[in-house]
Amino acid sequence: MSKSLPAKRVHLFDYLGRQLLYRGVRLASRIIASVTFGFRTEGQHHLEFEGGGMLLATHQSLLDPVLIGMVPNRRLNFLARKTLFRNSLLGFLIRLLDAIEIDRDRGGLAGLREMLNRLQKGEMVLLFPEGTRSSDGEIGNLKPGFIPVARRSQVPLIPIAIVGAFDCLPKGAKIPTRQPIAVVFGEPIPYSVYMPMSDAEMLEAVAKKLKALHYRAKALVKVDKI
Repeated sequence: MSKSLPAKRVHLFDYLGRQLLYRGVRLASRIIASVTFGFRTEGQHHLEFEGGGMLLATHQSLLDPVLIGMVPNRRLNFLARKTLFRNSLLGFLIRLLDAIEIDRDRGGLAGLREMLNRLQKGEMVLLFPEGTRSSDGEIGNLKPGFIPVARRSQVPLIPIAIVGAFDCLPKGAKIPTRQPIAVVFGEPIPYSVYMPMSDAEMLEAVAKKLKALHYRAKALVKVDKI
């Protein structure tokens, strides 16, 4: 009778497999983006620090998690609606990438706890504070859902703007078109800065950062269109 592998060894194999898959997807995405799109990125050095971080990005298309995740060398944690796990292909991929499941029908508390857990372990989590994709390529109103987790985790907030993804794959489209895309990472907002702020002041501070980065990303995209 064959002996089963110890639980610790199984978890180690599972962890290594996920790490290799993540790196493979990131490498493939970088190659595709560089060949297919006029992809530009700026400010990625702002992610060169140790410990957890909450990445707050504008949301233009379904491509955004991949376009943002392929830039930093650090592994990012993604959030995914529970309904996305029902898709056979997409569900398989996001499970392998260890995405955090958010069940909006039940308030998403389990997903928020898992997000807090990963942040406290020194990992990075990517969120889209607008809550949904843009309908016109511009920044929508930010929702305060990220604020309680940010305050409890005490991690820096890293604003990110992406421009061009809306033109490439707007809401409702199924096939992307070739368009220049830019992703700009902003300077982190440390806990010591946003800790004394009210929730409204936090939203305003993040929105102001995102608008400035959005303007810069537009300039980068315009260069490729000329």
